[in-house]
Amino acid sequence: MTIRFILNGDDVVASVEANKRLVSILRENFSLVRTKSGCLSGACGACSVIFNGAVSPSCLIPAFRVQGSEIITLEGFSQTDEYQDIVAGFSGAGVENCGYCDAGKILAAELLLEKTTRPDWEEFYNAFNGVRCRCTEPERLYAGILAAIEIRRRRIYGRSS
Repeated sequence: MTIRFILNGDDVVASVEANKRLVSILRENFSLVRTKSGCLSGACGACSVIFNGAVSPSCLIPAFRVQGSEIITLEGFSQTDEYQDIVAGFSGAGVENCGYCDAGKILAAELLLEKTTRPDWEEFYNAFNGVRCRCTEPERLYAGILAAIEIRRRRIYGRSS
């Protein structure tokens, strides 16, 4: 089957089997290897993408669902100022980036920061529920989110709160 969709802001076309998973399409057809093929059951977050505005495990998305959708991968998001805010916040808080769970951590962080400028622990926990990060404890990850908020605020407004 032929599918057309928006990938990291570009209109793309791919010829794939209908049951092929999005994680495989991204890696094999577009060489987007920062989307990892982890558990293949949607539980780890390694294959996370932003799919039509929500962080989603690409291992659970069959090709036929991709038609007409908009997908942002970590490669695409890494070209933004918002990505730099998150990476700097994580670095300042000592958040490890092992390469395995980066897509899940960073994309979940971005969607959380789009929703609120002061996430409480429950909002943080819910946003990261589908990310199984073994390299950073949750408290440090939460501190990284709070640091990213301040970095973003300084970038946008030129001052901290």
